[in-house]
Amino acid sequence: MNTSIPLISPYASAAPSAPAFIFDATEADFEEKVLLASTRVPVLVDFWAPWCNPCKQLTPVIEKIVAELKGKVLLAKVNTDEQMQLAAAFGIRSLPTVMLLKDGRPLDGFMGVQPESVIREWLAPHLAGIDVADEEIVEETLPDLSPAEQVAAARDAIAAEPDKTELRLDLIQALLVAGESDEAARELDALPANLETHDTARRARTQLEFARALKDAPDERLLAARLAQKEDDHLARYQYGIRRLIAGDSEAALDAFFEIMRRDRSFDNDLGRRSLIAAFQLIEDADLVSRTRKRMAAFLF
Repeated sequence: MNTSIPLISPYASAAPSAPAFIFDATEADFEEKVLLASTRVPVLVDFWAPWCNPCKQLTPVIEKIVAELKGKVLLAKVNTDEQMQLAAAFGIRSLPTVMLLKDGRPLDGFMGVQPESVIREWLAPHLAGIDVADEEIVEETLPDLSPAEQVAAARDAIAAEPDKTELRLDLIQALLVAGESDEAARELDALPANLETHDTARRARTQLEFARALKDAPDERLLAARLAQKEDDHLARYQYGIRRLIAGDSEAALDAFFEIMRRDRSFDNDLGRRSLIAAFQLIEDADLVSRTRKRMAAFLF
């Protein structure tokens, strides 16, 4: 059973990398993901369908170009079989059709399969003067991605640049967000030696350790009931602390781990202290971590 430890506060941020510039768009999110985003950078909209063989030839070419441009343009893919109203709104009569939107309006486009060189030449004038070197601008422009989309984006990045081994870290983060802890563990084990000690890899191992501790664990309500009946149920307190950590209640999580350490240093090889140290890697609240470290030191020494 896979247990998800989301990469959200209090966990380390999982800001999407360049491949996140490629995403699926639907009628429900088109305004936010495409129209609003196009007020910041141009957005290509690829209208396609699963049965369309020319679409299967064109889409990988566009994805490659967009991935290499690293934020100068976004790519929204619209499955016209599922999003018929969107296709009708844009007057799509032939597939594939690619449209370029800027400032919320269609600016240019083309139909049918085109060579990569032709697409690059067609796109270049529309990107003149666009600079996305500022990471804050890039992150502002990116639409929020679902966990599955984050995994797909990370895989696309690796496919586009297979020699760039650090992209494996993005895939591991995305897999953890999606709850695919087993695959994340396999990817961690397969990391090259130069990435094994990377901060992202260390955090991921910590998240996996916490996730495994919750396998088959009771829900938070039952854990709280167990603690009410028996205050020295250290396993229940440990699992309760992890659930609080996942919920974003970092202070309650640290309090739970500290209480285990205070009550029984011998429990599971000083699990309370080890859990505190592990949680420090994941919590972004520096003041809370600092206060808890001092509290630890006062107790231990």
